[in-house]
Amino acid sequence: MGPLKRIVGTMDRYVYEDILENTMRPWARANLGRSCVFQQHNDPKHTSGHVANWFRRRRADLLEWPSQSPDLNPIEHMWEELERRLKVVRASNANQKFAQLEAA
Repeated sequence: MGPLKRIVGTMDRYVYEDILENTMRPWARANLGRSCVFQQHNDPKHTSGHVANWFRRRRADLLEWPSQSPDLNPIEHMWEELERRLKVVRASNANQKFAQLEAA
């Protein structure tokens, strides 16, 4: 799935592109090689022309994701599992919470 990336504030298409370029692309090249296919859902920041252009420029393979489809993205299951694991753990601030998420 890749590394956990902390987002401060609201993620928009520019923040998403930065994550793709500076976190996911280097991680994928180091761990998956050129044979990977990137999966995302139909969130507007994911489907923006700005992000689509990033995928074209990088010649990155992108899994087709039909509109109006049920959310079959496996990352949702990962978030559910993290929530379950951290349900009994309290964090006093955002830094502590992020550290707990990384550890889990």
